[in-house]
Amino acid sequence: MSNLSISEENYLKAIFHLYKHGEGIGTNAIARHLDTKPASVTEMLKKLADKKLLTYEKYQGVVPTRKGFTLALGVIRKHRLWEYFLVEKLKLKWDEVHEIAEQLEHIQSDLLVEQLDAYLGFPKLDPHGDPIPDKDGKMCAMNCCCVSEIKPNSNARIFGVKNHTSAFLKHLEKLNLTIGKTFTLVNRNDFDQSVELVLNKQTMHISKEVAENILVEKLK
Repeated sequence: MSNLSISEENYLKAIFHLYKHGEGIGTNAIARHLDTKPASVTEMLKKLADKKLLTYEKYQGVVPTRKGFTLALGVIRKHRLWEYFLVEKLKLKWDEVHEIAEQLEHIQSDLLVEQLDAYLGFPKLDPHGDPIPDKDGKMCAMNCCCVSEIKPNSNARIFGVKNHTSAFLKHLEKLNLTIGKTFTLVNRNDFDQSVELVLNKQTMHISKEVAENILVEKLK
């Protein structure tokens, strides 16, 4: 049990995600991620620093401590296990589960989480292709990249997504660009970096933003 407030857990999770994606972990970046005011972020960072969960100096950014990372991974573990449960066992759609898991991730029962993991068969990936940390915080290695990073005439399989919003996932559903689907990247438009794909013998065009938010594994 973390003995942290929901807000404190959300901050640690946000800082972890920013760190993972190589983004600067400053007050403004955290404020944008959590859709809150920089002044509120500063106050919370000081509180988390007092609890030895991160180091923070004004204008110098944020560095999570080992304990801060561990607690953030615990919240992420619960979130992704609940998403897996909601999709695989309750048959909800992948665009319906994020907000529900946001609530369930704050349950403070280690026993429940371990039993849930065992009941689900110790899954390695959640429905969006994100790795699920095990009880020790370890995650399976991911060898993937964005559609925007692969070269023309490359074959790839959709592995996951970076954008978990319901609107984006519904958009992918309409395009039939869901996890496990394979396609060939035919061309990239030099003007706007939009991409031309062939999926199931059908040609489609996706925007640069969509291409940057679909994770794939390259196929030979």
